[in-house]
Amino acid sequence: MNLCTRILIVDDDAGIRGLVSSFLEKHGFQVDTAADVPEMRGKLAQNAYALIVLDVMMPGEDGLTALRELQRSSGPPVIMLSAVGTDIDRIVGLEIGAEDYLAKPCNPRELLARIRTVLRRASAPPAAAPLAPGPESSDTLCFAGWRIDLTERVLYDPANAVVSLSDGEFRLLRAFTQHPRRVLQRDQLVDYALGSDSDSYDRAIDVQVSRLRRKLSFGDARADLIRTVRNEGYMFVPAVTRG
Repeated sequence: MNLCTRILIVDDDAGIRGLVSSFLEKHGFQVDTAADVPEMRGKLAQNAYALIVLDVMMPGEDGLTALRELQRSSGPPVIMLSAVGTDIDRIVGLEIGAEDYLAKPCNPRELLARIRTVLRRASAPPAAAPLAPGPESSDTLCFAGWRIDLTERVLYDPANAVVSLSDGEFRLLRAFTQHPRRVLQRDQLVDYALGSDSDSYDRAIDVQVSRLRRKLSFGDARADLIRTVRNEGYMFVPAVTRG
């Protein structure tokens, strides 16, 4: 994030507004606050915001009503805060369109981490399209001496021996080989490898990557085919060719 990143905190509790805004400003954000939904509308008319932190329970118009309005107008991403914090409230907020949901009181450091994650996701470039099929051997991808047959779902090591992969490991390797040499965030890998409707969470990808790395070792050398990019995700390093 940079010093131009502006965030709006909407909460009827003056103490929370002051605490959160002060903490975020110390970490490089520009922060405005609003005590209710009408004041939020006024702020939005005056400034462009990268993200809104929105309380659910407020007098007058509540946060969920405001969230619906923001979704209709293609407003900035929203993180919801709620003193209720039940599963039903969280699910409703997420289904309406909130990017994340935290129960109050929350640790400001956790809120900061969630904000950074949402902003990274919002600013990430569109995912590269999978490699276009070639005229021949379009279902086979080769990298660093390895070969994966996408139709037969079989991986061959540099000695042409078959390497057994679980379904999750195959899907993950397929995602990497179809999007080589670019950083893929964990939530992107969940979508690519498991589908956008998957119940898996991003940290589960770390486990899958660790297992896949072990499978992609050969002989005494363990080539760094999958590189960890700190605070971002993973990158598949080798060039990938068809057939």
